[in-house]
Amino acid sequence: MSFESVRQHFKQWNRDGDVMEFRSMSATVDQAADTIGVIPAQIAKTLSFRGEEDKAILVVTAGDAKVDNKKFRHVFHHKARMLSPNEVLEQTGHAIGGVCPFGLANDLDVYLDISMKRFETLYPACGSTNSAIKLTCDELFHYSFAKEWVDVCKGWEEEQLKETAAIDHDER
Repeated sequence: MSFESVRQHFKQWNRDGDVMEFRSMSATVDQAADTIGVIPAQIAKTLSFRGEEDKAILVVTAGDAKVDNKKFRHVFHHKARMLSPNEVLEQTGHAIGGVCPFGLANDLDVYLDISMKRFETLYPACGSTNSAIKLTCDELFHYSFAKEWVDVCKGWEEEQLKETAAIDHDER
């Protein structure tokens, strides 16, 4: 049902045929990256948090990013508290491993973290543990009906700097 709700969501833009379904699992960032053949950072992971009045908020981040509690509190004005697996399913209509900002069971606020802006294309899940779609950042923003870009993650900056330093070092 969840995978079909996502395909239905993309039908309005004639992109339902672009939703990929795999034979192997893509439930984790590493599994998805292996299945698709990209680096883990290019997997757009959707995290579910408690918002105001028991309404969830979704934050989509790069696969290598981790939520920074201080940054989260600064943006959302409350502590980052993730939903339980049952709450995720109830709020989004998607089970853990397939959570995405498309085809949602409820009208939830979606935010995109700037950690993804360093990539030309990203691969968010599509409602199941074996699906994804290839999107640009602009497409992800548009198709997810995101409210805004936010800066609530850490970890990715350091990794990006290490990779850049390694490339610079190798070129010498």
